[in-house]
Parts: sequence; structure tokens; C-alpha cells
Amino acid sequence: MVTIYIDADACPVKNECYAVAKRFELMVYVVANQWMNMPNDPSIRLEVVDDDFDAADNWIVDQVSANDIVISDDIPLAARCIEKGALVLTNRGETRDENNIGEAMAMRELMQYMRDAGESKSGQKPMEDRDRKKFKQRLDLLIHKALH
Repeated sequence: MVTIYIDADACPVKNECYAVAKRFELMVYVVANQWMNMPNDPSIRLEVVDDDFDAADNWIVDQVSANDIVISDDIPLAARCIEKGALVLTNRGETRDENNIGEAMAMRELMQYMRDAGESKSGQKPMEDRDRKKFKQRLDLLIHKALH
């Protein structure tokens, strides 16, 4: 059985995850450092972890199995989940896998270096409807891949 894990504290597409998962009757774990309002649905469970650094990431990695799906923009978390055979999707619908995680880690390091040097101050642009639509389409495809 495929399970979806959401790195939830800063995830803007939780509702989209719930909608797609419901169509496939999949279990969703919403992992966060604090309580949040959740749909009244037995297939969606909130897992509140300590506020220790990486507590949510560690909980997800401890639970995730091959072909489970992790929703997160956290690149180190993605790398750890990919090592366990999980499928990873960013909040904007980009797939992270063994073919692109190394490049993503390198870009993360470069951007951190540039921020530390005062060269980069830009963040992500706000989510738009087309971003949400793309996310839902990609999640649907990833679920089909995980199930077959």
C-alpha cells in the first residue's frame, strides 16, 4: 500500500494532496512541529513531532518505505527518502529522484554560499493556480507509478 507523507510546516499544497489521495484511497500523514487544523477524514492523520531540528524529517525517514510518496521542498530530506526507495515531489510538482538529487544538493549549497556572501536575497515566487494544477497532475502520475 502506498502512503503519502507531507512535510507540512511550510507546505502550500496540503489540500491538493488530500484531494488526489482521496481519489486513490491512500493514507496521508501530515507531519508537523505544531498542531494544525485538519480535515475530518480517517485517511488523513496529523503527526505532531518535537520542535527539535529535523524532527519532522527524521520521523518521515523512519516511516517511509519504497514506493511511498513524500511531499517536500527539503532537498536533504528528499535525498534521504530517495535512498529508501521513496518517490519525492516538491510543492511545485517537480520530481526529485536519483537522477537529479545530486544537482539539487549542489545548487542548494551554491545558493547558501551566495546568501551567506550577500549575493542573493530572492526567495520563491508565490504559488499560483497553474502551480497547484501542475502539482496535482504530477502527484497523480507519481501515484500511478507507485501503484504499478
